[in-house]
Amino acid sequence: MVRGMSEKTGETKDGERIAKVLARAGVASRRGAEAMIEAGRVAVDGKTLHSPALNVTPGQVITVDGKPIGAAESTRLWLYHKPPGLLTTHSDPKGRNTVFENLPKELPRVISIGRLDINSEGLLLLTNDGELARHLESPKTGWKRKYRARAWGEPDEKRLEQLRKGVVVDGIKYAPADVEVESRKASNTWIAVGIREGKNREVRKLLEHAGLQVSRLIRVAYGPFQLGALERGEVREVTRPVLRTQLGAAYQLKAK
Repeated sequence: MVRGMSEKTGETKDGERIAKVLARAGVASRRGAEAMIEAGRVAVDGKTLHSPALNVTPGQVITVDGKPIGAAESTRLWLYHKPPGLLTTHSDPKGRNTVFENLPKELPRVISIGRLDINSEGLLLLTNDGELARHLESPKTGWKRKYRARAWGEPDEKRLEQLRKGVVVDGIKYAPADVEVESRKASNTWIAVGIREGKNREVRKLLEHAGLQVSRLIRVAYGPFQLGALERGEVREVTRPVLRTQLGAAYQLKAK
């Protein structure tokens, strides 16, 4: 760690970590910013970076792909009802449709808080603040992601109980999940699942472990934010007072 830098915030008397500055400006998440730096897409005062181990000060000029980044904007958050068939990525080498290509044109550059796989649908949180995305994705924040899944097969109650206690699947350890069977009709089962980590395809893998093959997966809540009556493809901004209330003292919003 750089001398004088706070391990918690990345701030030093000599500035802030470059990846944090890029994230706060809404360029990408901190992890995404680090990948951009390693790819040689970021320069400071005309010098291309290849490592994120650099602190920058407000007087320095930061460019991404040759274009100066804007000043950090006020923190904003949107609720988006992601339809199935869209990738949660800014670009796809295979040319498949993405979430960000289908957002309203009036939205500023945003990043997603977590992801939904191409076949999943429901609530996706979007923000212009990469640091907020990092904060809300962290299991330490404690926000539960809630899903409803339609699945084929006979649910194995013993294995469902394993999911409630935490389980290892294919060498990956999953934290305890809330799992409740909502209804059954013929070979179809609707089941509610709540998780706090959001690992890759976590809900699908957990239910497969319980003998169920997911045919539809809908995220209905992320922490205090609900999908509610939001239509597919619809975007709604969270008001600043509500955002401030829900985040509490755990996260300081960028000034309006």
